[in-house]
Amino acid sequence: MQNITIDTGTEQLLCEIKDRVAVITLNRPEVRNALGDKITPALRRMIRERAQDPNVGALLLTGAGKAFCAGGDIKGMGKRDLGGQKKSTEEKIADLKERQRTLTGTLWKVEKPTVAVLPGPAAGAGLAIALACDIRIAAESAFISTGYAKVGLSGDYGIAWLLTQLVGTARARELMFTADRVDAATCQQIGLINRVIPDVSLRDEAFIFSKRLANGPRIALQHMKEN
Repeated sequence: MQNITIDTGTEQLLCEIKDRVAVITLNRPEVRNALGDKITPALRRMIRERAQDPNVGALLLTGAGKAFCAGGDIKGMGKRDLGGQKKSTEEKIADLKERQRTLTGTLWKVEKPTVAVLPGPAAGAGLAIALACDIRIAAESAFISTGYAKVGLSGDYGIAWLLTQLVGTARARELMFTADRVDAATCQQIGLINRVIPDVSLRDEAFIFSKRLANGPRIALQHMKEN
């Protein structure tokens, strides 16, 4: 099958369909692929559209360079409301919740297999995005951190719920409370990472695995996710 390049509307997000795998790449390596006003809506749209694309059997999410996603772009937060409109605190909170729900919530509900490929750190909201995928494959040098305790926030993008689903309440709270860095090998031991791959072969091996899922029994895989 011929590779298909998808226009995401911004250079900050890349998307290509190869062998029925939609490879979605966060492309802000200069800020460790942090989320922002351009990349986040584009990512939300790509997830939604590729989930419905008959040419796609699986979604692979990764980051350019040596990071998966460092979370939110702190420098770009709180500068102004979109459209320049004044909003109450309650309206801002409601808008934020909706934007978060329609990203990780949508990713969690995708009926096709989803694979997060971590070439490096995944922190905060970036970690939440990885956790919302079915499978996580990490480079040996990768690590994760919830990060929120270090900036005085309680968490967002459903991270506490996602962590609890994977490692249980006590372990999830420890990760949230401490915001410690956890290396890839330890993540695999506690059930956050499925596979740890040498850095040099990460992308190739992760794509081969994703291609296998993308060309598997579509209906059966869908029902497995529903079970």
